[in-house]
Amino acid sequence: MERIASALGDAARWRIVELLAERPRSVGELAELTGFRQPQTTKHLQTLARAGLVTVFPLSQRRVYAIETGPLTALEGRLRELVELAGGQEGERDVIARYLAAIEAESALADQDRWADGRTFSFERVLAAPQDAVWRHWVEPDLLASWWAPPSMTITDCALEPRAGGRAVLDYRDAEGRRYRSEGTVHAADEPERLAFDLAVLDADGAVSFTGHYDLALAPDPGGTRLRLGLRITDTAVEAVPYIAGIETGWGQVLDNLANTMEMGTSS
Repeated sequence: MERIASALGDAARWRIVELLAERPRSVGELAELTGFRQPQTTKHLQTLARAGLVTVFPLSQRRVYAIETGPLTALEGRLRELVELAGGQEGERDVIARYLAAIEAESALADQDRWADGRTFSFERVLAAPQDAVWRHWVEPDLLASWWAPPSMTITDCALEPRAGGRAVLDYRDAEGRRYRSEGTVHAADEPERLAFDLAVLDADGAVSFTGHYDLALAPDPGGTRLRLGLRITDTAVEAVPYIAGIETGWGQVLDNLANTMEMGTSS
């Protein structure tokens, strides 16, 4: 497939294929129609032949070339697969577009430190799992790591120790190896109903970009467990713009991860 795509990637060879799609033609005729010299035309035809796109028929003193439709049909099928695959990524494209728009909006507000202090966010999900199972996915490190990161990120350390004064940490890296770290403390843990903690998001130098104060509430629901997560921002630095802009999208994604994880757990 790569050889076919490479052969067709040249404008001159593409024109030759278009002419051969009409009917078989000789080298001389192709050279005349394309405006190329005959040796140059022959070289392009040889490349197309190696890719299986054309067949040559020696007829006495003439060499006539005809197109092979099989490789084109295979390429058509592969392109259709790619189009269908790309169509399934529209949601992720929308997420990126919303994130960029949020960065622009937040940048206009970030004129001094503490510019976003006091801002609040709230999230809610109904999870298809019992309350104790959802609780474990927040407080057991291995289960927490299975969902607590946006797509394409890899968690290297995470913990929400379910006791007052317990360790709260989220450390992950992206595909380029950049590291992101948040550290804090658990302030309240009432199994399996409530978890309160804070996390300070650190920049590359270890300085606080902002601190998030979280209050997680879990309650029984006819669909499984109703999750409510409240977040309040303090200690906002001017440089925190990309972090603040990504809160809605980021937490939306990871809570969707959690919902999918819980759903798969109940169906397995």
